[in-house]
Amino acid sequence: MAQIGDSSSKKPLDSLRVDSLRIDTTKIDASIVDTISKPDSLQATDSAKNISSTIVDTSKSAELSAPIKITDSLNEVLDTIPHQTFNYPRYNKYGNLLNDDPLYNRKYPWIIPATRVLLADVTNWAADRYIFNYDWSRIGPSTWKYNLKKGWEWDTDRFGVNFIGHPYSGSGYFNIARSNGYNFWQSFPFAVEGSLVWEYFGENTRPSINDIMNTPISGSFLGEVMYRISSNILDDRTRGGERFFREFLAAIVSPSRALNRLTQGKMFRVTPTEVYQKEPMNITLYTGIHKINNKVGNNNKFGTGGTNAIVHLQIDYGDPFEVRQRKPYDIFRARIELGYGVNKYLISTINGYGLLAGSTLKENRLLGGLFQHFDYWHNNIFEVGAMGFGGGLISRMRAGKNSNIYSNIHLAVVPLAGNNTRFGPDTSDYRQYNFGGGLEGKMEETLNIGKWSTLGFTAFYYWIHTYNGLPGNSLVGILKPTITIKLFNNVSLGFEHHIYHNDRFINGIPTLHLTRTEQKLYLQFFFENRERTGKYH
Repeated sequence: MAQIGDSSSKKPLDSLRVDSLRIDTTKIDASIVDTISKPDSLQATDSAKNISSTIVDTSKSAELSAPIKITDSLNEVLDTIPHQTFNYPRYNKYGNLLNDDPLYNRKYPWIIPATRVLLADVTNWAADRYIFNYDWSRIGPSTWKYNLKKGWEWDTDRFGVNFIGHPYSGSGYFNIARSNGYNFWQSFPFAVEGSLVWEYFGENTRPSINDIMNTPISGSFLGEVMYRISSNILDDRTRGGERFFREFLAAIVSPSRALNRLTQGKMFRVTPTEVYQKEPMNITLYTGIHKINNKVGNNNKFGTGGTNAIVHLQIDYGDPFEVRQRKPYDIFRARIELGYGVNKYLISTINGYGLLAGSTLKENRLLGGLFQHFDYWHNNIFEVGAMGFGGGLISRMRAGKNSNIYSNIHLAVVPLAGNNTRFGPDTSDYRQYNFGGGLEGKMEETLNIGKWSTLGFTAFYYWIHTYNGLPGNSLVGILKPTITIKLFNNVSLGFEHHIYHNDRFINGIPTLHLTRTEQKLYLQFFFENRERTGKYH
């Protein structure tokens, strides 16, 4: 089966409405034809015998406002076609759409996603109340009045609820709008709507300051990542078993989008052409064992902790070195790690970044821009969660005939973060961490040594000033040197050493310096999209 996002099986694309018009070159000036954006690879294959001597309408999908005459010039033809059809350039250099096709993905009136967000809140509340019977779901006019009167507070929910549960809920609200034809920025207010309604009316506790930040902001990160990945999976041209598999997998990635597709009829339609934006996407998957050494300082011996099983997935989306205009999340990296064992939570890590605005400063070498960050670390020893916004650079540098150095450097402002105030497992039903904000820095360096090995170094650094909790500041550093050695084809053996260090400067309490380590040994599978080969790790 073709890899996700692979355009090798795509039908030929033409320069106006896809497979709708053929153009008379005897009546159109060559300079005008050149302004029609097509990928270089497609332009190179065009020849005179592929261009008809007449203008023939071969598709009704263009929805022309007037019939085309054989004697019409190109400008006259363009005037008959809806303006939104021509948002040039339409394709990236790989032949993929730069935007979802608006003729097949129309923007619905705002009342539709707004109502569906409300229905999502009602459905979630009904499940909490009548299936799980949570105390906080016992609501009514008296609790609504209380919440509106008393206002906002910092809540006491557990770390995972606040820093992954609420962002995941926000991603659902976000994708309700996204799959109704709204872009990234237009979808954000609907995530705010869902969070506000829930905070005031979905619980009998006061609305939460941290939730109204985490739910829409971090939810937009997860939501856009889910939307883009599901777009790479979906292909409305397919039928039968392949179509079922794609719809099923996309529904796992983005359930709210799948529900919209079902009610909109998109889940069963068959289109003649590709209708979703797709970008080259690499997938790195590894599985193995993870030792978490649960002693402190000098007692934190190498390889002495409990052994746990792990599965780690990394998605690298888009070509950062292609010269083009950028929309939010045309470039992103996302990671998730699942664990099983006495020292692991099921979801132990989710982190990544997405480009909000920026450009390729040097083709095939350097991209710079403004990025959104999401970080969630949660294991038996430490907890760190953060959202961030700041500048970053992604670069590629030759280090020999078949070797490259890939670098990511980021510095970001952190509006909201959380980190634990104790060393060891969180066994309480309530908060064992501070809320704060500050700054974060990230650096990722990877040296590809030919096709046989990689050396990597990743560093995360957080300065967190407490907003609510034990007053003071925390400095958190996470270092991860790694090495992989290719065994055969796309399979490698990997090892990672993880160092966590925390300096806590808490008012009225002696300064704490905590260091602990982890080790991972794993088998790695690398699925590289052929369009992305050698362009980015």
